[in-house]
Amino acid sequence: MAAASHHPAEDLIARACALAPLLAEQAAEAERLRRPTDGVIEALRESGVFRLMVPRKYGGLELDLDTFLEVGLALGEGDASLAWVTTFYIEHNWMLCQFPEAFQAELLGRQGYTLAPAAIAPNGAAEPVHGGLRLNGRWQWGTGIMHADQVIVGARVAEGTSVSDFRFLALPREEVKVEDTWFIDGMAGTGSNDILIEDVVVPDERCVSMAEMADGRAHGARLHEGPLYRTPMLPILCLAASMPAVGQARAGVRAFRERMQERIRYGSKVAQAEKPAAQMRLARADLEAGQAEALLRGAVEEVMTLRDEATIADRARWSASFALAVDQSKRVLQSLSEASGASAHFLDHPLQRAVRDVNTISCHVVFDLDQRLEMYGRALLGREPGGLV
Repeated sequence: MAAASHHPAEDLIARACALAPLLAEQAAEAERLRRPTDGVIEALRESGVFRLMVPRKYGGLELDLDTFLEVGLALGEGDASLAWVTTFYIEHNWMLCQFPEAFQAELLGRQGYTLAPAAIAPNGAAEPVHGGLRLNGRWQWGTGIMHADQVIVGARVAEGTSVSDFRFLALPREEVKVEDTWFIDGMAGTGSNDILIEDVVVPDERCVSMAEMADGRAHGARLHEGPLYRTPMLPILCLAASMPAVGQARAGVRAFRERMQERIRYGSKVAQAEKPAAQMRLARADLEAGQAEALLRGAVEEVMTLRDEATIADRARWSASFALAVDQSKRVLQSLSEASGASAHFLDHPLQRAVRDVNTISCHVVFDLDQRLEMYGRALLGREPGGLV
């Protein structure tokens, strides 16, 4: 890791910007391998980005969501899959800072961060035993499992009937099995394979309430002074997942503008840049990509202001904003693809990968736009949103 200066946030953002070309260069190989390349992970380690949200007491940078936003957008311009793994590794270190203190000190005290997937859907069953929970289950969407040191999964405590019975549990990578299931048309480079756990006892100090983390009142809120650690979980998760999409929209607009200057369509004698229809499409794409970015920036500013004091309507608005930003990013890339001719559909063209990747991102459960808009509308009317916000 490079030596820190007096401006750790600025330095980290600059390193992320410098890494974006490497992510773009390695995107095709990551897609071929169906996992992040070792070279990219090593470069990210050296950059220090995984320390972004870790408290300074453990050797971390203890930076906030505004820095996370700049880092994620910069990496997102390089490649969606590789940025996705990176932003989730960063966010999962924040999650680990919400576990009991003894576990945090043991884990993060070693090198200031860890690499962990977080398959948080409560697909597993956790049975209370002396000193912990006996865990069994299968979890899909294991983003980060291919280079993991630790694993976080969600489980319902046996015979539980409410959200309060959900737990997040953390265990070493060697105690889980990984099944190669990641055959997918978009985000192939994430390597988000299935995680299988059979009869593993997870000690109590490696367990935390999902409800408390969701509300910004888990152990980290009591142990660490920084306001980051009393922030509700979902907006941080949504930010991690949305930045690769918005970054790809920004990169797509820039690449389309550059290509227009030289591209002469078949049957024409002038560059595409001289065509009014192409100019209008570029302008709309630029504005819509800017709107998507503005939605993220506005939500981040509000989250940093309100944290755990936000109302249900505030939190529903944030979730809807992130979902709308991803939807707009998807539509920007689709529009640019329509105007880029058949050559943009060759597998070595970055735009076709961007379209597939962001379309897949938009299918994440937190970005179900109809559901998020309905929940926000219910909150505006004084009703319960009917889901996690």
